Parts: sequence; C-alpha cells; structure tokens
Amino acid sequence: MISNIYKEASVSFLQLVASGNIREAFERHIATDFRHHNPYFRGDAESLMVAMEENAVQSPNKTLEVKHTIADGNTVAVHSHIKQHPEELGAAVIHIFRFEGERIVELWDVGQVIPEESPNKHGMF
Repeated sequence: MISNIYKEASVSFLQLVASGNIREAFERHIATDFRHHNPYFRGDAESLMVAMEENAVQSPNKTLEVKHTIADGNTVAVHSHIKQHPEELGAAVIHIFRFEGERIVELWDVGQVIPEESPNKHGMF
C-alpha cells in the first residue's frame, strides 16, 4: 500500500537526520521543489539542511523515538520523542510530510517541550 511507503520514507528521513546523516536524508527523500513551513527558516531545502547539519554538530548524541505514524493519502504525520542530549527530557514533536511521487515536497513541524512536572498523569506519550 502506498501510504506505508510514505510512512517508511518519513521515518527514514527523520532517523537519518537524527543520526547526523543529513545530506543522505535529503538526497534520498527530498524533492527539488521542497517547501518547509517552520517560521524560523526561509522555507527551502538548503536552509533547512544547513540548520540540521549545524544542529548535528551541536547535538551529536541526539535521539529520536517514533511513537506514532499516521498516513492519509500522500500526507504522513510522525509523532516523536526527540532529545538533543540524552540527559534531558526532550520534546514531543510532530512532523507532517506531504509527498509527490516518492519524494517529500512539503514539511511542517510542531513541538512541545516536556516539562519536569505536569498534573497530567498520562504523560505526553
């Protein structure tokens, strides 16, 4: 099923990035007309890739644990637990990918820092 291919490609992209293999992630999965919707970046592949490479140098022990993947047609949402450093609580992050063919053409991301204390007994995951 095509949605499973999109899910696998989305997770592969995130895992490659988290492990510091940013250029490989972009070469394998990102379309030439890619758009990114994070308001802190220009919105193109090059600026995002450079920022990810800088982050990989600053956080070489980053971890990413995928909690859920949801596909709807050519759109995939990946809910993850990301830690820049192993000793921190990290953040809950949702990446939303839109595909054309086998390539990611759009990416949205939203995140929430995990607080040290919370009244929610169920936690963030």
